[in-house]
Amino acid sequence: MNIFVKSILALGVTSALGISAVNAATYQVIDKGDVTSLKYTYSQQENNNGEAAISGTDIYNFPVQFQYLDEDDYNAIVSLADSTHENVLSLSNIEDEAALRAGTPTANDLSWLIRFLKARDENSLYQKVGDTFAMTNFNGQTELLNVFDVPFEGTDSYTRSTKDYISGITNEGWIYGTASAPYLPQSFINSNDEDVTHWVRKFTTRGFFSSDGGASIIEIIPPSETELPEDQRFGGESAILDISESHFAVGYASTSIDQDALDYINDDTGGCADPDVLDDKPFEVCVQEIVNEIYNTEAIKWTIDEQGIVTSETLGQLVTFHADDTQENVSLAQAINNQGVAVGYATGWVDESVTEPSINERRSLYAVVFKDGNVTDFTDDHSKYYDSRAYDINDNGIAVGHVSTSINGNTRTKFYYVDTNAESMEMVLPTDFFNGSASTAHAINENGKIVGEGEVETHNDTARSPNPRRTHGFLYDITSDTFTDLNDFLACDSDYTIIEARAINDENEISATALVKVPRRDSKGALMLNDQGEQLFEDVVRAVTLKPTAGEIEDCSAVDKKIERKGAGLGLSSLMLLMLVGLRRRFIG
Repeated sequence: MNIFVKSILALGVTSALGISAVNAATYQVIDKGDVTSLKYTYSQQENNNGEAAISGTDIYNFPVQFQYLDEDDYNAIVSLADSTHENVLSLSNIEDEAALRAGTPTANDLSWLIRFLKARDENSLYQKVGDTFAMTNFNGQTELLNVFDVPFEGTDSYTRSTKDYISGITNEGWIYGTASAPYLPQSFINSNDEDVTHWVRKFTTRGFFSSDGGASIIEIIPPSETELPEDQRFGGESAILDISESHFAVGYASTSIDQDALDYINDDTGGCADPDVLDDKPFEVCVQEIVNEIYNTEAIKWTIDEQGIVTSETLGQLVTFHADDTQENVSLAQAINNQGVAVGYATGWVDESVTEPSINERRSLYAVVFKDGNVTDFTDDHSKYYDSRAYDINDNGIAVGHVSTSINGNTRTKFYYVDTNAESMEMVLPTDFFNGSASTAHAINENGKIVGEGEVETHNDTARSPNPRRTHGFLYDITSDTFTDLNDFLACDSDYTIIEARAINDENEISATALVKVPRRDSKGALMLNDQGEQLFEDVVRAVTLKPTAGEIEDCSAVDKKIERKGAGLGLSSLMLLMLVGLRRRFIG
């Protein structure tokens, strides 16, 4: 079993990972994300053999292709820095404009250049910054997994324009996830007879797996790329979100294309087939500008045989729409056990008693189980509980996730578990940090232990709040009905604060993400000093494994509480933003 990763981000790699361990009361912290080529790392999953899937972001030394920038671009970069540097933490105004224009910027000026490129992510005339990497940790070594990325022509430098999401790792060492195609430069003569460069990719998302640790990558071709006519194939979408030990894989894939989008692509009076449009952009770019919104996707189960041959079956929808309802009917599978029972979420009716829906029937997304050819909603009373998700299921059929409800007038998520074997499935919502805490369960192991995270601060917050609540990872034991802050398992003098837990294996080892203070580095990875020559420090999020020990929980009453001891250099709002970045596809919540 595995979980669907909500906050998976890119990371760089070193040739060898330095493992740092802190003696804990009942859990030892093993740092598996201490790599020198990126700032932030996140745990995804560790198998029973100690092999791990890791992700992260903020790569150092991003490979800017300066030859595609002109004087107007450099002018815009200088203007951006001049007008906003006072509001950007740790960056100053342009330090060496001549060096910047010569393609040899300082670290500070490189940061501004990357900000400039990111702000033009929707513009095909500019190089793309993917900055989302997948990594593996085999034999104690964390290494970058280049899924579909390629080096720039004539160089050894990868484009770093892909978003590579690693979802997990099986006990056999199979790795899997979802990745995009790289953006590559394509020359084009526009209507002004100018030779311009567009950055183009072949597809947006494509599921993958590897049975040999990443040496070879098997991509999952979506049905839309094999079953639709050739003139309706534009890359498609697919994702593998979990693979069981019995080689069942689940996720989603595109099965059809939206007719309105297809009409626009074929429209010769303003659409992608319009000669006037094609005078100023390639056909591929026109399609690329809308491709994120054109596909209808469905939950799919793939079966992988001993020869690596993949067969697939769609898992169905929860409800059937009115014949004239053109809105998207969502179904997505996030986890599957060895018996082939999957869980995820799907579109359902707010009024669960509806049998003949109207064209505009009120709808929401609800946690579901895919079993025996049926899609079943187990969210209790839609007037009280709504917008639910299921993220994992173990071989005993116990599923976990979260459900939204109103508490003291505010919408909060609450973690739950449910027995999918029961004739009448009922979500159990254990007590978490406190009544108004928003919590989520991400994973459950075969021992009935659940991990996730929840809010530990009680101040009022809103969707637009500049001060979101901090979170801590938790462990809940179904057998003993015991809920514990993971930080209570650590030594009182631990440098780490566990802010989320993503997975737990059958050895009760927990894949978590922690906040830790480390030496600050600039955009080139060099250590940063203050005016007195002293090392600067900052808080980062780091992928860690929590390994059980034979110790006992320590009494930390004599020292500061962990929530007060964690550093503040990163800024809470920045941290929360990092935790929320991750997969933001249209089906993923």
